[in-house]
Amino acid sequence: MSLKEKIKVTSLRVISDSRGWFLKVINGYEENLPKHTGEIYFTSALPGKSKGGHYHIRAVEWFVLIKGQCDLHLIDVETNEKMILKLSSDDPMTIYVPNNVAHSFFNTGEVDYILMAYSDILYDPVDTIPYDFNF
Repeated sequence: MSLKEKIKVTSLRVISDSRGWFLKVINGYEENLPKHTGEIYFTSALPGKSKGGHYHIRAVEWFVLIKGQCDLHLIDVETNEKMILKLSSDDPMTIYVPNNVAHSFFNTGEVDYILMAYSDILYDPVDTIPYDFNF
């Protein structure tokens, strides 16, 4: 088999709106993935805009801010406990967010932020519950 036959290229679709953009890098349906693979995606938000604003009943996620700065607002939907984490690409860290914790990333910087995320399961709209953040 030639190298050209071995390599698989998949076109991706960037979704843009007034807040920024979203790019799913791995959607879980690619060829040759292990039996269980979640999703990997990148998203951006313009200054003053937020992304997220939901929680998951089943999915857990890991986040890394690649560029910019933001406040990650977190609320445990079972206990109503609240937390804000200040994130900056100058001090990179991975944030694990379990299920039933609402999360929203608010861009506090002067440039678009870029966020990378991994979800342990494939997207299911029934598992994504909108949450109103009133801090």
